[in-house]
Amino acid sequence: MARKEEQLDELDESTVSEGQDTHVINKRKTPTIGAGSYIFEIALWVLGIIPGIIFAVKKMHAKTYLEQIEQQINSDASTIDNMMEERVMRLQNMVGLLDKAIDLDKETFAKIAAYRSGINPASEGADEARNEANAAIENVAHKINVALENYPDLQSHASILKAMKENQVTQAQITAAREQYNDRVATWNKMIFVWPAYRIVAAKAGYHTRIPFSTTKEIKEQARGKFF
Repeated sequence: MARKEEQLDELDESTVSEGQDTHVINKRKTPTIGAGSYIFEIALWVLGIIPGIIFAVKKMHAKTYLEQIEQQINSDASTIDNMMEERVMRLQNMVGLLDKAIDLDKETFAKIAAYRSGINPASEGADEARNEANAAIENVAHKINVALENYPDLQSHASILKAMKENQVTQAQITAAREQYNDRVATWNKMIFVWPAYRIVAAKAGYHTRIPFSTTKEIKEQARGKFF
């Protein structure tokens, strides 16, 4: 008699107390269909015109639904990109204020200016570009924070304090927008593999999975730090 697959058991000693580190898989997957899917569609028409029409309607609904999700993802991505550009402007303002009191390296100015060009959310490689831009912006923000920590008296200046608060607000807005974006990406990545209607439509349209908007390596390392 074949042994049944073991279920998860919280009393089992084979556990990992420290857990696992999580990473975003930076890879796209494209749904494919084989001969079975084509045979399935043909068989429906062979069985009668009604089954064939019903499935054709289901494919139309699947196509419409996927197109709607795609538009929502692009809209969410545009929102994030606009907020990232706004944050760059905030940081650029902070760099300018700090530069009057601290001799920051010129590379900081160059990086700030480089990420004001924006990202086309529908372009090829936009997912990767968005994550790379976010990492660079976070790196600049970290440099500014280090400068403020080294010169705490600067935080008492009204203009710098105002810029810091504005940056925090924008960062919080990006976090909220990122969660909505990732929720839609998760729905998209799941639905394009749902067989038969969604997967067949997605495969024929050449759709592929989207890469979630991820946090930076530096922030993950800070989150793992010990505070107490």
